[in-house]
Amino acid sequence: MAGDPTAQSSPDPHPGRGYLLDNRVPAAGDRFAAMARLFDPVTLRHVDALGIGAGARVWEVGAGGPTIPQALADRVGPRGYVIATDIDTTWLPGRPDDAPYEVRIHDVAADPAPAGGFDLVHARLVLVHLPQRATALAAMVSALRPGGWLLVEDADPALQPLACPDERGPAEALANRLRTGFRQLLAGRGAELGFGRTLPRSLREAGLVDVEADGYFPITSPAGAVLEAATIAHIRAELVEVGLATDGDIEQHLDNLAGGGLDVTTAPLVSCWGRRK
Repeated sequence: MAGDPTAQSSPDPHPGRGYLLDNRVPAAGDRFAAMARLFDPVTLRHVDALGIGAGARVWEVGAGGPTIPQALADRVGPRGYVIATDIDTTWLPGRPDDAPYEVRIHDVAADPAPAGGFDLVHARLVLVHLPQRATALAAMVSALRPGGWLLVEDADPALQPLACPDERGPAEALANRLRTGFRQLLAGRGAELGFGRTLPRSLREAGLVDVEADGYFPITSPAGAVLEAATIAHIRAELVEVGLATDGDIEQHLDNLAGGGLDVTTAPLVSCWGRRK
């Protein structure tokens, strides 16, 4: 994986066996809620800057949870249309009457794109995890109407690999060791740990114009600590299975997080947007 020193070899004894952060486990709900608190304001700032409003047609790719599809539906109103897709819709409304947007099980890297032409296609923290990311990106571009916008937001864990940039003691050192293990597991499942920085080039190569990008890097926040705890709970079995951590390490880290004195951060989120001619 480009730019990532852990990607030369993976301790995962079952590389490529599937998405590491499976939507179906209980910790996924806590992760989605924390990511919404951290990243929804960033996403919606970009959506609003692109002029997505009443009557627009929007495809939310790999939606995960309901907060962004709901916010998009609020913006486009009854004259607009929002479809939220994911390979696993566990955390999305189960019936059409439960939300003002359509929910569909869909694999962006394998299934045909929804028809109709979209004013906005958005994906957040999706492509970084997909070995077939080029195919998925092409599908999203193909779904845009002329003049429509693609907004892709993805992490770049290799750009800033630490959980605690201020490693001032044993608690921070443990957090950073567990984050290294997390990155190794991601790489073993096909994640591109240096992907975020490639988005401007990827969108231009896909034929989009007016390409711009920026980054968001929360150093510390309560939501960041919740996300870290939920993520570690999510991957606990895998960390222990391959010898990257012990149960004692994980319990100590969770206690450190609960104590409130650990300044834990996320990988930088790169937001990139471009327009179809």
